[in-house]
Amino acid sequence: MYLAGNYYKHSTVMVHKKQNINIKNKRAYFDYEILEKFVAGIQLVGTEIKSIRASKASIGEAYCRFSRNELYVVNMNISEYDFGNINNHEARRDRKLLLNKKELEKLQKKIKESGLTIIPLRLFLNDRGLAKLEIGLAKGKRTHDKRETLKAKDAKRDMDRAMKF
Repeated sequence: MYLAGNYYKHSTVMVHKKQNINIKNKRAYFDYEILEKFVAGIQLVGTEIKSIRASKASIGEAYCRFSRNELYVVNMNISEYDFGNINNHEARRDRKLLLNKKELEKLQKKIKESGLTIIPLRLFLNDRGLAKLEIGLAKGKRTHDKRETLKAKDAKRDMDRAMKF
C-alpha cells in the first residue's frame, strides 16, 4: 500500500482517500422547518467533482424543483475548476438529483398537496468519494417562528454555560 496524491493503492485497486467535505446550508434551518430528510446522488459532469473536493461549492441560494418527473437542484454554485481547460463546466447549471422512483413520487405528492418545498441542506462526499446532497422537505417559517427559534437557541446556550460552572 502506497500513497499517490489523494489516492492510495491497496493491492491492485486505487482507492480514494477519504476527505471531509461537508458544505452546509445554515440558512435553511433558520428559514425553514425541516420535516423530512433524504440523501440523493448528483449527476455531475467534467470537472465538477474536482471543484467539490476543493470545497469550491455553495448551496446557500439553491432549491430543488421537478421537471418531467425528475428532480433537479437549481442555482447551486460549483465554481469552475482552477486547472480546467476549455471543457470546464458551467458554475450555475441545473443538476439532476438521483433518487429512487418511490422517493421521487413521495416528494412530488407531498409538494403538490401541501405546498411544501425541497431545499438542499448539505453537500458531502460519501465513503466511496461520490458527491451526495442531503435534501429536506421543508415548510417555510414565519417571522415570529424565527424569533422563537432564536430564543430557544439562546436559552439552550445559557443552560449549557450554567452547566459548565
